[in-house]
Amino acid sequence: MNKTLRQLFTAVIALFAILAMSSTIITAVAGSRLNADPRNTRALYHQIGAPRGAILSSDGTVMAKSDPVNDAFEYQRSYSKGELYAPITGFFSITHPVDRGIEMSRNELLSGDADALFWQQFKSLMTGDENKGASIETSIDPKLQESTFSLLQGKDAAAVAIEPKTGRILAMASTPSYDPNTLAQHNTAASNKAYSDLTSVDNSPMINRTTSQYYPPGSTFKTVVAAAALESGKYQPDSSIPAGASYTLPGTATDLTNVEASANGSDGKISFEDAFAYSSNTAFAQLGVSLGDDAIAQQAKRFGFGESITVDGNDSTGSPMKAIASTFPTGIAADKLALASIGQGDVQETPLQNALIASAVANGGTLMRPTLVDRVRASDLSVVSQTQPAVMSQAFSHDTADKLNEMMQGVVTKENTNLEIDGIKVAAKTGTAQIGVANASIDGWVIGFAPADDPKIAVAVVVHNVDVLGSYAAGPIMKQMMQEVLQR
Repeated sequence: MNKTLRQLFTAVIALFAILAMSSTIITAVAGSRLNADPRNTRALYHQIGAPRGAILSSDGTVMAKSDPVNDAFEYQRSYSKGELYAPITGFFSITHPVDRGIEMSRNELLSGDADALFWQQFKSLMTGDENKGASIETSIDPKLQESTFSLLQGKDAAAVAIEPKTGRILAMASTPSYDPNTLAQHNTAASNKAYSDLTSVDNSPMINRTTSQYYPPGSTFKTVVAAAALESGKYQPDSSIPAGASYTLPGTATDLTNVEASANGSDGKISFEDAFAYSSNTAFAQLGVSLGDDAIAQQAKRFGFGESITVDGNDSTGSPMKAIASTFPTGIAADKLALASIGQGDVQETPLQNALIASAVANGGTLMRPTLVDRVRASDLSVVSQTQPAVMSQAFSHDTADKLNEMMQGVVTKENTNLEIDGIKVAAKTGTAQIGVANASIDGWVIGFAPADDPKIAVAVVVHNVDVLGSYAAGPIMKQMMQEVLQR
């Protein structure tokens, strides 16, 4: 080979090497970034112009689907009863990336691009058919979801219902809500305006209040403190503990009092079970100080405090849907610990977290991991994946659970008879968290489960910024949610 040919050969090999390297960089190294780049209209048209899978309730009711349309995007995402299911579905838009709900947590499956759908993709390639997304079958009970959403109308509120033995989320309602259809429309100007309008209002309708909003839990947190006390082995339901009509917070001149005289006890003492039933602030503040912040914090951690809780999905199916981490302060002065022990001060909790506390008591101390999806089906109806119940933690012993169950039943029979359901034993804990300037308003709470002797449903409800006790603000909502499931 003469010199000229060698130089030409070397140049050709070098060009092939450069071409291979550039192709590798573009497709393998930078592929994900380029696909996600908002300037990449080809990726947008590929994603929108495909038959995205449906999102279904537990009975097959369609919550979201894609319909063929006669425009450049080919398919239009639509949401049945959009406001009702928005906290669960999230939204899919041509103007904004999916960032919430199942549209986010199962995005790769819905779009048909997940590795789990490889054979589906291969068959589509071989046959020339469209690659269709998988359908997502959720655990949501549509009748319960609808009745819960109706009960929350006109309120700044949230409610969650869980099946204690499995962790399946039966209902997840948040108000005010929004209609994802306004964001899914193909008119980009209208979609952008709808998004701007929704994100600029004070009541934040796009926030899923069940997983992404903090509230002071008020007296519902006494369930955590009661669990820590029982687990310590130093207390029994009939133990006599300090109470009184008032309690001066350690190191301060601030007196803590009770809402009802029945919470004061007698001669400065009250039984542990009555302190819980009558929600004695003076008793639980002193109990919390006696237990110490470490014991309470450790118990709270076993319920899920301190870490975000995955509700659905993983990195291979999309971006996981998570609940923000509920918090209990540690290393604090005794006066702040006293307040934290009655669910005030720096304690912050999500409604989902509070539902998990009720669920753990209902399930004998075993806390099941919350789930939102039952199964995933490919477009040929074959099952791609099926969710199996999984233990999240052993929150406390079965003995402690039995005692808490009885104590929570006492909350209903002794002090909150408005929560009773004929023929069904109900266990609950109410909460009235003081909020706002000079504690002028209330977050009304209730958590509970039923039937107490064979729990089928665990519930948490919060109604923000009200002027009545939690038993009356949130209690009737919980009661009707339970009746919807148990009296069919």
